[in-house]
Amino acid sequence: MPSKGIECYSYIAVPGCQIEYSVPGSKVVRDQLRLFSHDLVEVDKDKIHGLFDFAGTFSFKVTQSGTQIAYESIVINALTGNLEAGTMKTMENQTSIAVGGIIVSYGFYDAGLGVAGLPSTDQCYVTVTPNYSTWMSDVAPTGSLQASKPFSKLCLPAAHDIGMNSMHNADAVIYSSALIEFMTKVSPVFAKVAGMMTHEAVKLIAPNIIRGLAITQKDTLSTILSLGARYFEFRPAYLYNAIRPDHPIPDTLYFSHSAIPGMAYEHFLADTVAFLLRNPGEIVVVQLRWDGVPPECAHPTDQDLSGFLNSALAASHGALAAGALNDMVTLTIDQLRDQRKRLIIFADADSYSTYTDDGNATLTGDSIIAEFEKLRHNPHFAAGKPFTNLQCQATATRLPEAVAYSVVAANVDSSILLATKPICDAKTLPWIVDNAESLRQDDELVVVMNDFFDGATADVAIHWSQVRLG
Repeated sequence: MPSKGIECYSYIAVPGCQIEYSVPGSKVVRDQLRLFSHDLVEVDKDKIHGLFDFAGTFSFKVTQSGTQIAYESIVINALTGNLEAGTMKTMENQTSIAVGGIIVSYGFYDAGLGVAGLPSTDQCYVTVTPNYSTWMSDVAPTGSLQASKPFSKLCLPAAHDIGMNSMHNADAVIYSSALIEFMTKVSPVFAKVAGMMTHEAVKLIAPNIIRGLAITQKDTLSTILSLGARYFEFRPAYLYNAIRPDHPIPDTLYFSHSAIPGMAYEHFLADTVAFLLRNPGEIVVVQLRWDGVPPECAHPTDQDLSGFLNSALAASHGALAAGALNDMVTLTIDQLRDQRKRLIIFADADSYSTYTDDGNATLTGDSIIAEFEKLRHNPHFAAGKPFTNLQCQATATRLPEAVAYSVVAANVDSSILLATKPICDAKTLPWIVDNAESLRQDDELVVVMNDFFDGATADVAIHWSQVRLG
């Protein structure tokens, strides 16, 4: 009988919680704490009643002590594998659910036939973790022995490309012929897809190409901070010069993914400041970078950056001050709090990153683990660096054949990055747990970065912080 498989990845860090995955005729229940589990279920015609009915519902339910706190479902055709209806049909619908001090993060990838190395089974991940809005206050309370230790002993959860969590600004500019021509020139992957169709067809499908290439987060910044993220990289720049005079959106700084605008810089700063004011024990680190931002997108001057930062800090009425890289690597947690330097922001830094173009361009995550292993066997690579960045996310968007298939032939609402997210996390996050002791450096900050930021990534890093603080 025809069937469609769904691979289910689970992580629970809240006692009393369980995740139940259901398909016609069977279910899988997970309730183990801090276990990275992986199960396969099938929407099988053999379990679907009706001679000509091939549609079956896949769902997951999260409960705590028997009380339901989350439920999502999707109807899948066992014959074609197509999605028919449900709450997980588009990536934009798959936002985290916060209930009573718990956050459920999840994602669903609608798989095709397994072309270009992509999985042929649908992918679903669910993490259940505490609301970590105050995790720094919890692991290092003000005045405690832990808070008297260097801030650099922490391990910070990080959201990769935080500014690309929405298509709102990209949608406003992507239909420009000038921008499409520019992206075709600078992006081999965009060019690969564009070369398969007419210019007019490219204009119509351009948002789907950009969604697959650039969108790396699904939640709002406020939710991502509540999940536990405390380190961000931001690439602020102005709009592509050929469209900037047309003012398709306000003339301000945006997160730039190549020439594609994401979150406005002023909104990022304002939301971060608002979070820090609500949570007075927390500290956020922001690194400004411009790698990958083309010169055709004007970079900000130092005066521009100071103006945006001062405007954001003004909302704190003196309760917050900006810290610098030197503060991050020399001051204790309590010293940063006492000096009000709870927003640490600096431009560039000679940090050690496990990211490589070849290593992270993967559909399986094995080459990412290989880069992690290099650091484990040669810890001197990171010696003398202000921090180490363990990058868990796969950049499968560098694989033209896979992107082309994902955009043109598969469900355009399902990002290729969602295909690799749970596959890679099931290898990278357990690796970090297993090697935390061997990689522990006494006074070197560590960052754990990921796409579609989730509770498991945060929980692993926060636990590592607790170990490092003793």
